[in-house]
Amino acid sequence: METAEKRAHKDLGQILLEAGLITEEQLQRAIELQQRTSDRFEQIILQQRFITPQQLAFFTSLQLGIPFVNLRKEGVKADAIKLVPESVARRYGIIPVDTTDGAIVIAMEDPKDIEAIEDLAAVTMKRIEPVISTSQDIQEMIDLNYRVGGELEEQLSQIPTRYRSGTGVRGTRLSAEAIAQAPVVRAIDLLIKQAVRDRASDVHIEPQEDKLRIRYRIDGILNDVMSLPLSVHAPLLSRMKIMAGLNIAERRRPQDGQITFDMEDRQVDIRAATSNTIYGEMCSLRILDKAFAFMPLPEIGFLPDILERYMQMVRTPFGMILISGPTGSGKTTTQYATVNQLDAVARKIITIEDPVEYHFTNINQMQVNPAAGVTFATGLRACMRLDPDVILVGEIRDSETAQIGTQAALTGHLVLSSVHANDTVSTIIRMMDLGIEPFLITSALIGVVAQRMVRRVCPYCSRPTEVSLEEREAYEQEMGEKRSEFIVGVGCNFCAGTGYLGRTGIFEVLLVSEAIRRMIVKSADSDEIRAQARKEGMALLWHDGMLKVKEGITTPDEIFRNVFSIS
Repeated sequence: METAEKRAHKDLGQILLEAGLITEEQLQRAIELQQRTSDRFEQIILQQRFITPQQLAFFTSLQLGIPFVNLRKEGVKADAIKLVPESVARRYGIIPVDTTDGAIVIAMEDPKDIEAIEDLAAVTMKRIEPVISTSQDIQEMIDLNYRVGGELEEQLSQIPTRYRSGTGVRGTRLSAEAIAQAPVVRAIDLLIKQAVRDRASDVHIEPQEDKLRIRYRIDGILNDVMSLPLSVHAPLLSRMKIMAGLNIAERRRPQDGQITFDMEDRQVDIRAATSNTIYGEMCSLRILDKAFAFMPLPEIGFLPDILERYMQMVRTPFGMILISGPTGSGKTTTQYATVNQLDAVARKIITIEDPVEYHFTNINQMQVNPAAGVTFATGLRACMRLDPDVILVGEIRDSETAQIGTQAALTGHLVLSSVHANDTVSTIIRMMDLGIEPFLITSALIGVVAQRMVRRVCPYCSRPTEVSLEEREAYEQEMGEKRSEFIVGVGCNFCAGTGYLGRTGIFEVLLVSEAIRRMIVKSADSDEIRAQARKEGMALLWHDGMLKVKEGITTPDEIFRNVFSIS
Protein backbone atom coordinates (compact mmCIF):
# COMPACT_ATOMS: atom_id res chain seq x y z
CA MET A 1 0.00 0.00 0.00
CA GLU A 2 1.27 3.48 -0.88
CA THR A 3 2.20 5.61 2.12
CA ALA A 4 1.12 9.21 2.62
CA GLU A 5 4.79 10.24 2.46
CA LYS A 6 5.24 8.70 -0.97
CA ARG A 7 2.01 10.31 -2.19
CA ALA A 8 3.35 13.65 -0.97
CA HIS A 9 6.57 13.03 -2.86
CA LYS A 10 4.60 12.29 -5.99
CA ASP A 11 2.60 15.48 -5.45
CA LEU A 12 5.81 17.50 -5.23
CA GLY A 13 7.17 15.68 -8.25
CA GLN A 14 3.98 16.48 -10.18
CA ILE A 15 4.29 20.15 -9.26
CA LEU A 16 7.89 20.21 -10.51
CA LEU A 17 6.89 18.33 -13.65
CA GLU A 18 4.07 20.76 -14.44
CA ALA A 19 6.42 23.69 -13.84
CA GLY A 20 8.81 22.23 -16.42
CA LEU A 21 11.66 21.89 -13.93
CA ILE A 22 12.00 18.11 -14.32
CA THR A 23 11.09 15.60 -17.02
CA GLU A 24 8.87 12.54 -16.69
CA GLU A 25 11.97 10.37 -16.94
CA GLN A 26 13.67 12.27 -14.10
CA LEU A 27 10.56 11.99 -11.93
CA GLN A 28 10.36 8.22 -12.40
CA ARG A 29 14.09 7.90 -11.75
CA ALA A 30 13.76 9.83 -8.47
CA ILE A 31 10.79 7.72 -7.31
CA GLU A 32 12.67 4.49 -8.09
CA LEU A 33 15.71 5.67 -6.15
CA GLN A 34 13.50 6.70 -3.22
CA GLN A 35 11.88 3.27 -3.08
CA ARG A 36 15.27 1.53 -3.33
CA THR A 37 17.22 3.63 -0.81
CA SER A 38 14.50 5.00 1.50
CA ASP A 39 16.14 8.43 1.18
CA ARG A 40 13.91 11.49 1.16
CA PHE A 41 12.52 12.39 -2.27
CA GLU A 42 13.78 15.96 -1.83
CA GLN A 43 17.26 14.72 -1.00
CA ILE A 44 17.36 12.54 -4.10
CA ILE A 45 16.36 15.23 -6.60
CA LEU A 46 18.99 17.53 -5.13
CA GLN A 47 21.69 14.82 -5.24
CA GLN A 48 20.77 14.09 -8.86
CA ARG A 49 20.93 17.86 -9.55
CA PHE A 50 17.51 17.84 -11.19
CA ILE A 51 16.72 21.19 -9.50
CA THR A 52 18.47 23.79 -7.35
CA PRO A 53 17.98 24.11 -3.56
CA GLN A 54 16.20 27.45 -4.14
CA GLN A 55 13.74 25.86 -6.57
CA LEU A 56 13.10 22.97 -4.18
CA ALA A 57 12.40 25.31 -1.25
CA PHE A 58 10.02 27.48 -3.29
CA PHE A 59 7.99 24.60 -4.72
CA THR A 60 7.91 22.72 -1.40
CA SER A 61 6.37 25.90 -0.02
CA LEU A 62 3.68 25.74 -2.70
CA GLN A 63 3.07 22.04 -2.07
CA LEU A 64 2.70 22.32 1.71
CA GLY A 65 1.18 25.79 1.92
CA ILE A 66 4.01 26.89 4.23
CA PRO A 67 5.61 30.30 3.58
CA PHE A 68 9.01 30.49 1.88
CA VAL A 69 11.45 32.98 3.44
CA ASN A 70 14.47 34.49 1.70
CA LEU A 71 16.75 34.76 4.72
CA ARG A 72 19.32 36.81 2.85
CA LYS A 73 16.78 39.57 2.34
CA GLU A 74 14.62 39.22 5.42
CA GLY A 75 17.29 38.48 8.06
CA VAL A 76 16.44 37.24 11.55
CA LYS A 77 15.53 38.92 14.84
CA ALA A 78 17.95 38.90 17.77
CA ASP A 79 15.11 38.17 20.24
CA ALA A 80 14.33 34.97 18.38
CA ILE A 81 17.96 33.86 18.28
CA LYS A 82 18.20 34.10 22.08
CA LEU A 83 15.44 31.53 22.51
CA VAL A 84 17.22 28.67 20.68
CA PRO A 85 20.71 27.47 21.73
CA GLU A 86 23.30 27.19 18.97
CA SER A 87 23.72 23.46 19.58
CA VAL A 88 20.00 22.88 18.90
CA ALA A 89 20.04 25.08 15.80
CA ARG A 90 23.00 23.16 14.35
CA ARG A 91 21.62 19.75 15.31
CA TYR A 92 18.39 20.26 13.39
CA GLY A 93 19.64 22.70 10.71
CA ILE A 94 17.16 25.43 11.66
CA ILE A 95 17.30 29.16 12.41
CA PRO A 96 14.86 31.18 14.56
CA VAL A 97 13.48 34.06 12.48
CA ASP A 98 10.98 36.00 14.58
CA THR A 99 8.65 35.81 17.56
CA THR A 100 4.92 36.44 17.74
CA ASP A 101 2.40 36.13 20.56
CA GLY A 102 3.16 32.76 22.12
CA ALA A 103 4.94 31.47 19.02
CA ILE A 104 8.36 31.47 17.37
CA VAL A 105 8.93 31.41 13.61
CA ILE A 106 11.54 28.79 12.65
CA ALA A 107 13.13 28.51 9.19
CA MET A 108 13.61 24.86 8.22
CA GLU A 109 14.65 22.97 5.11
CA ASP A 110 12.19 20.17 6.01
CA PRO A 111 9.10 21.53 7.82
CA LYS A 112 7.79 17.94 8.08
CA ASP A 113 10.49 17.07 10.65
CA ILE A 114 8.14 16.44 13.58
CA GLU A 115 10.94 15.45 15.97
CA ALA A 116 12.70 18.78 15.45
CA ILE A 117 9.48 20.76 15.90
CA GLU A 118 8.60 18.94 19.13
CA ASP A 119 12.11 19.44 20.58
CA LEU A 120 12.07 23.13 19.65
CA ALA A 121 8.69 23.56 21.31
CA ALA A 122 10.08 21.95 24.49
CA VAL A 123 13.22 24.12 24.45
CA THR A 124 11.49 27.44 23.73
CA MET A 125 8.19 26.76 25.55
CA LYS A 126 6.45 28.31 22.55
CA ARG A 127 4.34 27.19 19.64
CA ILE A 128 6.48 26.55 16.53
CA GLU A 129 5.49 28.17 13.24
CA PRO A 130 7.72 26.64 10.52
CA VAL A 131 8.73 28.48 7.35
CA ILE A 132 10.84 27.09 4.51
CA SER A 133 14.31 28.16 3.40
CA THR A 134 17.36 26.53 1.80
CA SER A 135 19.91 24.56 3.80
CA GLN A 136 22.73 26.84 2.62
CA ASP A 137 20.94 30.02 3.68
CA ILE A 138 20.05 28.51 7.06
CA GLN A 139 23.67 27.48 7.66
CA GLU A 140 24.93 30.95 6.70
CA MET A 141 22.50 32.57 9.12
CA ILE A 142 23.53 30.20 11.93
CA ASP A 143 27.19 31.12 11.41
CA LEU A 144 26.30 34.80 11.17
CA ASN A 145 24.05 35.09 14.23
CA TYR A 146 25.52 32.72 16.78
CA ARG A 147 28.66 34.49 17.95
CA VAL A 148 31.24 33.24 20.44
CA GLY A 149 31.13 36.23 22.78
CA GLY A 150 28.58 35.09 25.33
CA GLU A 151 29.59 31.44 25.40
CA LEU A 152 33.28 32.37 25.50
CA GLU A 153 32.76 34.56 28.55
CA GLU A 154 30.83 31.72 30.19
CA GLN A 155 33.68 29.26 29.57
CA LEU A 156 36.33 31.68 30.80
CA SER A 157 34.38 32.36 33.97
CA GLN A 158 34.66 28.65 34.80
CA ILE A 159 38.48 28.70 34.84
CA PRO A 160 39.51 28.26 38.49
CA THR A 161 40.85 31.49 39.96
CA ARG A 162 44.08 29.80 41.03
CA TYR A 163 44.96 29.23 37.34
CA ARG A 164 44.56 32.87 36.35
CA SER A 165 48.11 33.86 37.06
CA GLY A 166 50.17 36.38 35.24
CA THR A 167 53.95 36.03 35.41
CA GLY A 168 56.74 34.31 37.29
CA VAL A 169 57.82 30.71 37.83
CA ARG A 170 54.73 29.76 39.79
CA GLY A 171 52.55 31.35 37.10
CA THR A 172 54.18 29.20 34.44
CA ARG A 173 53.46 25.98 36.37
CA LEU A 174 49.86 26.89 37.03
CA SER A 175 49.28 27.81 33.42
CA ALA A 176 50.57 24.40 32.37
CA GLU A 177 48.04 22.76 34.68
CA ALA A 178 45.30 25.00 33.37
CA ILE A 179 45.63 23.69 29.83
CA ALA A 180 43.85 20.50 30.92
CA GLN A 181 40.82 22.48 32.10
CA ALA A 182 37.81 21.95 29.85
CA PRO A 183 36.77 25.65 29.88
CA VAL A 184 40.18 26.69 28.47
CA VAL A 185 39.99 24.05 25.74
CA ARG A 186 36.47 25.10 24.83
CA ALA A 187 37.38 28.80 24.82
CA ILE A 188 40.20 28.31 22.28
CA ASP A 189 37.95 26.12 20.11
CA LEU A 190 35.30 28.85 20.11
CA LEU A 191 37.79 31.55 19.12
CA ILE A 192 39.15 29.55 16.19
CA LYS A 193 35.77 28.31 14.97
CA GLN A 194 34.37 31.83 14.92
CA ALA A 195 37.44 33.06 13.04
CA VAL A 196 36.98 30.40 10.35
CA ARG A 197 33.26 31.15 10.06
CA ASP A 198 34.06 34.85 9.70
CA ARG A 199 36.56 34.07 6.90
CA ALA A 200 39.41 35.50 8.98
CA SER A 201 42.95 34.92 7.71
CA ASP A 202 44.56 35.72 11.07
CA VAL A 203 43.69 35.79 14.78
CA HIS A 204 45.65 38.20 17.00
CA ILE A 205 45.75 37.64 20.77
CA GLU A 206 47.42 40.72 22.27
CA PRO A 207 47.87 41.57 25.96
CA GLN A 208 47.42 45.27 26.71
CA GLU A 209 47.93 47.19 29.93
CA ASP A 210 44.42 46.46 31.23
CA LYS A 211 42.89 43.85 28.91
CA LEU A 212 43.49 40.98 26.49
CA ARG A 213 42.67 42.20 22.99
CA ILE A 214 41.33 39.74 20.38
CA ARG A 215 41.34 40.78 16.73
CA TYR A 216 40.51 39.01 13.44
CA ARG A 217 41.94 40.01 10.07
CA ILE A 218 39.06 39.75 7.59
CA ASP A 219 39.51 40.66 3.91
CA GLY A 220 42.86 42.19 4.79
CA ILE A 221 41.49 44.52 7.49
CA LEU A 222 41.96 44.02 11.25
CA ASN A 223 38.76 44.08 13.30
CA ASP A 224 38.42 44.18 17.09
CA VAL A 225 36.37 41.16 18.13
CA MET A 226 36.36 41.32 21.92
CA SER A 227 38.29 42.35 25.01
CA LEU A 228 38.91 39.79 27.74
CA PRO A 229 40.26 40.20 31.28
CA LEU A 230 44.04 39.88 31.55
CA SER A 231 43.56 37.13 34.14
CA VAL A 232 42.75 34.58 31.39
CA HIS A 233 45.83 35.42 29.32
CA ALA A 234 48.19 32.79 30.82
CA PRO A 235 45.87 29.74 30.55
CA LEU A 236 44.80 30.70 27.01
CA LEU A 237 48.41 31.08 25.83
CA SER A 238 49.41 27.81 27.51
CA ARG A 239 46.62 25.95 25.75
CA MET A 240 47.57 27.51 22.42
CA LYS A 241 51.21 26.51 22.88
CA ILE A 242 50.29 22.90 23.67
CA MET A 243 48.14 22.74 20.53
CA ALA A 244 51.03 24.08 18.42
CA GLY A 245 53.68 21.88 20.04
CA LEU A 246 55.53 24.81 21.63
CA ASN A 247 57.39 25.05 24.94
CA ILE A 248 54.89 26.43 27.45
CA ALA A 249 57.67 27.34 29.91
CA GLU A 250 59.46 29.57 27.38
CA ARG A 251 58.06 33.10 27.50
CA ARG A 252 60.94 35.31 26.41
CA ARG A 253 61.89 33.90 23.00
CA PRO A 254 59.71 33.90 19.88
CA GLN A 255 58.29 30.49 18.94
CA ASP A 256 56.25 29.14 16.05
CA GLY A 257 54.40 25.92 15.38
CA GLN A 258 51.55 24.23 13.52
CA ILE A 259 48.00 23.28 14.54
CA THR A 260 45.53 21.05 12.70
CA PHE A 261 42.04 22.08 13.78
CA ASP A 262 38.85 20.08 13.19
CA MET A 263 35.87 22.10 12.01
CA GLU A 264 32.44 20.54 11.58
CA ASP A 265 33.03 19.57 7.94
CA ARG A 266 36.78 19.84 7.31
CA GLN A 267 40.24 20.24 8.76
CA VAL A 268 41.92 23.64 8.89
CA ASP A 269 45.68 24.11 9.23
CA ILE A 270 46.84 26.94 11.50
CA ARG A 271 50.29 28.46 11.88
CA ALA A 272 50.92 29.78 15.40
CA ALA A 273 53.59 32.31 16.36
CA THR A 274 54.30 33.83 19.78
CA SER A 275 56.55 36.67 20.88
CA ASN A 276 57.03 38.62 24.09
CA THR A 277 55.84 42.20 24.62
CA ILE A 278 56.06 44.56 27.59
CA TYR A 279 52.65 43.29 28.77
CA GLY A 280 53.27 39.59 28.16
CA GLU A 281 53.28 37.18 25.25
CA MET A 282 51.20 37.90 22.18
CA CYS A 283 50.10 35.19 19.77
CA SER A 284 49.18 35.31 16.08
CA LEU A 285 47.35 32.48 14.33
CA ARG A 286 47.47 32.29 10.52
CA ILE A 287 44.47 30.30 9.30
CA LEU A 288 45.24 28.26 6.21
CA ASP A 289 41.88 27.20 4.79
CA LYS A 290 42.38 24.76 1.91
CA ALA A 291 39.20 26.04 0.26
CA PHE A 292 41.22 29.09 -0.82
CA ALA A 293 44.31 27.14 -1.86
CA PHE A 294 42.57 25.24 -4.64
CA MET A 295 40.88 28.17 -6.33
CA PRO A 296 41.25 28.15 -10.14
CA LEU A 297 42.89 31.16 -11.81
CA PRO A 298 39.65 32.78 -13.09
CA GLU A 299 38.22 32.79 -9.55
CA ILE A 300 41.15 34.69 -8.05
CA GLY A 301 40.46 37.71 -10.25
CA PHE A 302 42.01 37.26 -13.70
CA LEU A 303 39.80 38.88 -16.33
CA PRO A 304 39.65 36.88 -19.61
CA ASP A 305 42.10 38.99 -21.66
CA ILE A 306 44.66 39.19 -18.85
CA LEU A 307 44.24 35.48 -18.05
CA GLU A 308 45.03 34.61 -21.66
CA ARG A 309 48.25 36.66 -21.50
CA TYR A 310 49.22 34.86 -18.30
CA MET A 311 48.42 31.42 -19.71
CA GLN A 312 50.74 32.17 -22.65
CA MET A 313 53.50 32.34 -20.06
CA VAL A 314 52.40 29.22 -18.16
CA ARG A 315 52.22 27.15 -21.36
CA THR A 316 55.90 27.86 -22.12
CA PRO A 317 57.90 24.65 -21.48
CA PHE A 318 60.83 26.34 -19.72
CA GLY A 319 61.92 29.72 -18.43
CA MET A 320 61.14 31.87 -15.40
CA ILE A 321 57.84 33.44 -14.34
CA LEU A 322 58.00 35.96 -11.50
CA ILE A 323 55.08 37.16 -9.36
CA SER A 324 55.53 40.40 -7.46
CA GLY A 325 53.68 42.36 -4.84
CA PRO A 326 53.83 43.29 -1.16
CA THR A 327 53.12 40.89 1.71
CA GLY A 328 49.46 39.85 1.71
CA SER A 329 48.90 40.54 -1.98
CA GLY A 330 48.00 36.93 -2.81
CA LYS A 331 51.24 35.83 -4.48
CA THR A 332 51.16 32.37 -2.88
CA THR A 333 47.53 31.87 -3.92
CA THR A 334 48.44 32.68 -7.54
CA GLN A 335 51.42 30.32 -7.39
CA TYR A 336 49.27 27.46 -6.10
CA ALA A 337 46.52 28.15 -8.63
CA THR A 338 49.14 28.10 -11.40
CA VAL A 339 50.69 24.82 -10.24
CA ASN A 340 47.19 23.29 -10.15
CA GLN A 341 46.83 24.14 -13.85
CA LEU A 342 49.82 21.96 -14.70
CA ASP A 343 49.82 18.24 -15.39
CA ALA A 344 51.32 16.83 -12.20
CA VAL A 345 51.25 13.28 -13.59
CA ALA A 346 53.22 13.85 -16.80
CA ARG A 347 55.54 16.45 -15.23
CA LYS A 348 57.58 16.32 -12.05
CA ILE A 349 56.77 19.36 -9.92
CA ILE A 350 58.87 20.32 -6.89
CA THR A 351 58.15 23.23 -4.56
CA ILE A 352 60.47 24.88 -2.03
CA GLU A 353 58.43 26.80 0.53
CA ASP A 354 58.86 28.66 3.81
CA PRO A 355 56.69 27.33 5.27
CA VAL A 356 54.70 24.69 3.36
CA GLU A 357 51.23 26.12 3.84
CA TYR A 358 49.06 23.62 1.93
CA HIS A 359 49.69 20.01 1.00
CA PHE A 360 49.03 18.84 -2.57
CA THR A 361 48.83 15.36 -4.05
CA ASN A 362 51.25 14.42 -6.85
CA ILE A 363 53.48 17.43 -6.03
CA ASN A 364 56.79 17.15 -4.15
CA GLN A 365 57.00 19.86 -1.50
CA MET A 366 60.18 20.83 0.39
CA GLN A 367 60.25 22.81 3.62
CA VAL A 368 62.93 25.47 4.15
CA ASN A 369 64.84 24.63 7.33
CA PRO A 370 67.85 26.90 7.98
CA ALA A 371 68.83 24.90 11.08
CA ALA A 372 69.33 21.87 8.83
CA GLY A 373 71.04 23.93 6.13
CA VAL A 374 68.01 23.93 3.81
CA THR A 375 67.48 27.43 2.39
CA PHE A 376 65.80 28.51 -0.81
CA ALA A 377 69.21 28.50 -2.48
CA THR A 378 70.40 25.09 -1.22
CA GLY A 379 66.96 23.55 -1.77
CA LEU A 380 66.91 24.89 -5.33
CA ARG A 381 70.39 23.50 -5.97
CA ALA A 382 69.25 20.10 -4.67
CA CYS A 383 66.16 20.24 -6.89
CA MET A 384 68.33 20.49 -9.98
CA ARG A 385 69.64 16.96 -9.32
CA LEU A 386 66.14 15.45 -8.91
CA ASP A 387 65.07 15.68 -12.57
CA PRO A 388 62.22 18.20 -12.14
CA ASP A 389 60.15 19.72 -14.94
CA VAL A 390 58.64 22.52 -12.85
CA ILE A 391 60.15 24.20 -9.78
CA LEU A 392 58.20 26.54 -7.53
CA VAL A 393 60.46 28.66 -5.32
CA GLY A 394 58.43 30.40 -2.62
CA GLU A 395 60.44 33.61 -2.80
CA ILE A 396 63.66 34.99 -4.28
CA ARG A 397 65.21 36.86 -1.36
CA ASP A 398 68.92 36.94 -2.15
CA SER A 399 71.47 36.93 -4.93
CA GLU A 400 72.32 33.23 -4.60
CA THR A 401 68.69 32.11 -5.00
CA ALA A 402 68.27 34.48 -7.96
CA GLN A 403 71.38 33.11 -9.66
CA ILE A 404 70.43 29.44 -9.21
CA GLY A 405 66.81 30.08 -10.25
CA THR A 406 67.98 31.80 -13.41
CA GLN A 407 70.32 28.92 -14.24
CA ALA A 408 67.46 26.44 -13.67
CA ALA A 409 65.28 28.39 -16.09
CA LEU A 410 68.09 28.44 -18.67
CA THR A 411 68.65 24.68 -18.45
CA GLY A 412 65.18 23.54 -19.46
CA HIS A 413 63.04 23.96 -16.32
CA LEU A 414 59.93 26.04 -15.76
CA VAL A 415 60.66 28.12 -12.65
CA LEU A 416 57.89 29.95 -10.81
CA SER A 417 58.79 32.31 -7.98
CA SER A 418 57.91 35.57 -6.25
CA VAL A 419 59.82 38.80 -5.66
CA HIS A 420 58.98 41.78 -3.47
CA ALA A 421 58.54 44.66 -5.92
CA ASN A 422 55.87 47.27 -6.63
CA ASP A 423 55.07 46.41 -10.26
CA THR A 424 56.20 44.30 -13.20
CA VAL A 425 58.97 46.59 -14.44
CA SER A 426 60.32 47.11 -10.91
CA THR A 427 60.63 43.33 -10.65
CA ILE A 428 63.04 43.27 -13.59
CA ILE A 429 65.08 46.06 -12.00
CA ARG A 430 65.06 44.13 -8.71
CA MET A 431 66.55 41.07 -10.42
CA MET A 432 69.35 43.28 -11.73
CA ASP A 433 69.90 44.59 -8.20
CA LEU A 434 70.30 40.98 -7.07
CA GLY A 435 73.21 40.61 -9.46
CA ILE A 436 71.58 38.94 -12.48
CA GLU A 437 73.15 40.21 -15.70
CA PRO A 438 70.68 41.79 -18.15
CA PHE A 439 71.56 39.29 -20.90
CA LEU A 440 70.72 36.40 -18.54
CA ILE A 441 67.40 38.01 -17.60
CA THR A 442 66.42 38.35 -21.25
CA SER A 443 67.31 34.69 -21.87
CA ALA A 444 65.53 33.26 -18.82
CA LEU A 445 62.56 35.50 -18.08
CA ILE A 446 59.23 34.65 -19.74
CA GLY A 447 57.18 37.29 -17.98
CA VAL A 448 56.21 39.01 -14.77
CA VAL A 449 52.91 39.36 -12.88
CA ALA A 450 52.32 42.15 -10.36
CA GLN A 451 49.25 41.91 -8.16
CA ARG A 452 47.26 43.32 -5.27
CA MET A 453 44.21 42.14 -3.32
CA VAL A 454 41.13 44.36 -3.09
CA ARG A 455 37.85 43.80 -1.28
CA ARG A 456 34.78 42.79 -3.28
CA VAL A 457 31.52 44.70 -3.02
CA CYS A 458 29.06 42.78 -0.83
CA PRO A 459 26.47 41.22 -3.18
CA TYR A 460 23.74 41.35 -0.51
CA CYS A 461 23.71 45.12 0.01
CA SER A 462 25.22 46.47 -3.21
CA ARG A 463 23.41 49.28 -5.01
CA PRO A 464 24.23 52.21 -7.31
CA THR A 465 25.59 55.03 -5.14
CA GLU A 466 27.22 58.39 -5.72
CA VAL A 467 30.91 58.56 -4.75
CA SER A 468 33.27 61.45 -4.09
CA LEU A 469 34.40 63.84 -6.81
CA GLU A 470 37.98 62.55 -6.48
CA GLU A 471 36.87 58.97 -7.13
CA ARG A 472 34.74 59.97 -10.13
CA GLU A 473 37.55 62.00 -11.67
CA ALA A 474 40.07 59.19 -11.22
CA TYR A 475 37.73 56.73 -12.91
CA GLU A 476 36.90 59.12 -15.75
CA GLN A 477 40.56 59.90 -16.38
CA GLU A 478 41.52 56.22 -16.58
CA MET A 479 38.48 54.83 -18.40
CA GLY A 480 37.66 57.81 -20.62
CA GLU A 481 33.98 57.87 -19.67
CA LYS A 482 31.88 59.87 -17.26
CA ARG A 483 29.91 58.13 -14.56
CA SER A 484 27.98 59.54 -11.64
CA GLU A 485 27.10 56.32 -9.74
CA PHE A 486 29.06 53.21 -8.86
CA ILE A 487 28.09 49.85 -7.34
CA VAL A 488 28.82 50.17 -3.62
CA GLY A 489 27.88 48.06 -0.59
CA VAL A 490 25.91 50.08 1.94
CA GLY A 491 26.46 47.60 4.79
CA CYS A 492 24.40 44.65 6.03
CA ASN A 493 24.56 41.67 8.39
CA PHE A 494 26.45 39.52 5.90
CA CYS A 495 29.34 41.96 5.54
CA ALA A 496 29.25 43.19 9.18
CA GLY A 497 28.31 46.64 7.97
CA THR A 498 31.51 47.12 5.92
CA GLY A 499 29.94 46.96 2.44
CA TYR A 500 32.57 44.39 1.38
CA LEU A 501 32.52 40.60 1.36
CA GLY A 502 35.53 38.61 0.18
CA ARG A 503 38.49 39.71 -1.91
CA THR A 504 39.70 39.47 -5.49
CA GLY A 505 42.99 40.11 -7.21
CA ILE A 506 43.99 42.85 -9.61
CA PHE A 507 46.82 42.06 -11.98
CA GLU A 508 49.45 43.51 -14.27
CA VAL A 509 50.94 40.98 -16.71
CA LEU A 510 54.12 41.76 -18.63
CA LEU A 511 55.18 39.38 -21.41
CA VAL A 512 58.87 39.76 -22.20
CA SER A 513 58.84 40.41 -25.95
CA GLU A 514 61.82 40.77 -28.27
CA ALA A 515 61.52 44.55 -28.09
CA ILE A 516 61.56 44.49 -24.29
CA ARG A 517 64.52 42.08 -24.28
CA ARG A 518 66.53 44.53 -26.40
CA MET A 519 65.63 47.35 -24.01
CA ILE A 520 66.71 45.31 -20.96
CA VAL A 521 70.07 44.48 -22.56
CA LYS A 522 70.60 48.17 -23.30
CA SER A 523 69.76 48.99 -19.65
CA ALA A 524 66.77 51.15 -20.59
CA ASP A 525 65.10 52.86 -17.64
CA SER A 526 61.87 51.60 -16.13
CA ASP A 527 59.68 54.28 -17.75
CA GLU A 528 60.85 53.27 -21.24
CA ILE A 529 60.26 49.55 -20.59
CA ARG A 530 56.83 50.30 -19.11
CA ALA A 531 55.85 52.45 -22.11
CA GLN A 532 56.83 49.63 -24.49
CA ALA A 533 54.88 47.06 -22.45
CA ARG A 534 51.79 49.26 -22.51
CA LYS A 535 52.22 49.69 -26.26
CA GLU A 536 52.17 45.88 -26.53
CA GLY A 537 48.90 45.66 -24.59
CA MET A 538 49.88 45.44 -20.94
CA ALA A 539 47.19 46.86 -18.61
CA LEU A 540 48.60 48.50 -15.49
CA LEU A 541 47.38 47.50 -12.03
CA TRP A 542 45.47 50.77 -11.84
CA HIS A 543 43.66 50.04 -15.10
CA ASP A 544 42.76 46.47 -14.16
CA GLY A 545 41.41 47.82 -10.88
CA MET A 546 39.23 50.37 -12.67
CA LEU A 547 37.96 47.63 -15.01
CA LYS A 548 36.75 45.77 -11.92
CA VAL A 549 35.17 49.01 -10.67
CA LYS A 550 33.33 49.28 -14.00
CA GLU A 551 31.98 45.75 -13.57
CA GLY A 552 30.80 46.47 -10.02
CA ILE A 553 33.29 44.02 -8.47
CA THR A 554 35.03 46.59 -6.27
CA THR A 555 34.99 50.35 -5.59
CA PRO A 556 37.25 53.28 -6.54
CA ASP A 557 38.08 53.73 -2.85
CA GLU A 558 39.52 50.21 -2.70
CA ILE A 559 41.73 50.92 -5.72
CA PHE A 560 42.95 54.14 -4.06
CA ARG A 561 43.75 52.17 -0.89
CA ASN A 562 45.77 49.45 -2.60
CA VAL A 563 47.25 50.79 -5.84
CA PHE A 564 49.34 53.80 -6.78
CA SER A 565 48.56 55.37 -10.13
CA ILE A 566 51.50 55.47 -12.56
CA SER A 567 50.94 58.12 -15.20
